[in-house]
Amino acid sequence: MDKKSKRQPRPARLHEALFSFVMLIIVMAVGIMVFEVAPHIPMFIGVIVAAIVALYIGYDWKDIEQSMIEGISRAMQAIIILAIIGMLIGVWLLAGVVPSMIYYGLKILSPQIFLVAAVLICSITSLATGTSWGTMGTMGIALMGIANGLGIPPGIAAGAIISGAYFGDKMSPLSDTTNLAPAMAGTDVFTHIKFMMKPTIITYTITLIFFGVMGMKFSSSGSAADISAIDTLINGLDSTFHISPLLLLPPVIVIGAIAMKVPAIPGITLGIIAGAIMAPLFQGSSADFGAILTVARDGYVSETGIEALDSLLSAGGLMNMMSSIALTLLAMMFGGIMEMTKQLEVIVEKLLKLVHSAFGLVALVLGTCVLSNATMPEQYIAIVLPGRMYAQAFKEKGLHPKTLSNALESSGTVTSALIPWNTCGVYIATVLGVTTSQYFGFAIFNYLMPVVTLLLAIPKITIAYMTEEEKAAA
Repeated sequence: MDKKSKRQPRPARLHEALFSFVMLIIVMAVGIMVFEVAPHIPMFIGVIVAAIVALYIGYDWKDIEQSMIEGISRAMQAIIILAIIGMLIGVWLLAGVVPSMIYYGLKILSPQIFLVAAVLICSITSLATGTSWGTMGTMGIALMGIANGLGIPPGIAAGAIISGAYFGDKMSPLSDTTNLAPAMAGTDVFTHIKFMMKPTIITYTITLIFFGVMGMKFSSSGSAADISAIDTLINGLDSTFHISPLLLLPPVIVIGAIAMKVPAIPGITLGIIAGAIMAPLFQGSSADFGAILTVARDGYVSETGIEALDSLLSAGGLMNMMSSIALTLLAMMFGGIMEMTKQLEVIVEKLLKLVHSAFGLVALVLGTCVLSNATMPEQYIAIVLPGRMYAQAFKEKGLHPKTLSNALESSGTVTSALIPWNTCGVYIATVLGVTTSQYFGFAIFNYLMPVVTLLLAIPKITIAYMTEEEKAAA
């Protein structure tokens, strides 16, 4: 008997693709908003739905399983960084690194200038290093602690930190996304950065004004922490840890290493090593090698007797990152299936038939990047996939590739932080200790950036056409 031929998969139809997307959105919304559960199981239900659609259109289980594995492999760097950051936070807390950063921050900053200062500090750090994750994992952690001491709500503080970190990530020539977007569009990084300047500076200015006004509100309202509360935290830190300016060296080492183009994983690991060396030198026998190993795995547990301080400093550890890592794995399983079955592409193909202008193309790219961040939840996919899909359409309309690269980064890079199950959203919630819903309304730069880019497309500020020479060379 002849061996039965393998069934050939067919392209997904529009209603099938929409079914996968809509089901994920419904299950996530009901699970998180109605029942207030963690997004892990709703995300897994989304994986099941996507797999069923893939089976229905002809893919066999072996292909589906391989697509999930490939999806996970694309997020392995993010997963490793999550694990290492967990260890870093635990070690830095034990060593007194984070307490020293908080201590000096409480001494210098006040509620009225804190928010603007947080944006500026994170912007400079991210510009110098090219990494929003590294910035939030170092400066962000300390700034959240300072905000707690100053009586600034965590969601607002996180919004300022995220806005500054993503501004630097978006504009730094050292950033991977800043190099990836022009590579996908077909232009060079400096042409890309120059073209992004105007919409980015406008958005950044609005962001600074917003946080400046918010800071004035805190300085004049009863929500600002009084001096006695700040003194209590400072005294608690001083009595529990040996505070020293030298303990600021580990974050300087991390930032310096990344600025010198040391890859993120070894750069952050250097920070762990520096913290581990300093821990027994500054904190004595309570921070011996056994204690370092314990906090790196399980996190640091603060027992100062000051509730606010103990809540703030009990954090970190590899095991405390496992929930975030699990969500990342599930999200990338879903993303892998959706990319293999081209369910996003079938929607885009239909939409391209409705677009007849440069403005429409820019709007379509911005929307696709947001959808990619939500359904194939990894920042890089939200740049690479739309970049591949739309490059030819931009070329056919005579649009310069920098128009596409700007749209990719103005949405793909920054909106990743606004999706709870995106790898960036997971990282932020874990490292800064706030939920996406808490900081969403205050991540001004992140959600205004695509809006400003789209509005500036009307007067063609974010639209550029190729010269005849450029068309001939394209």
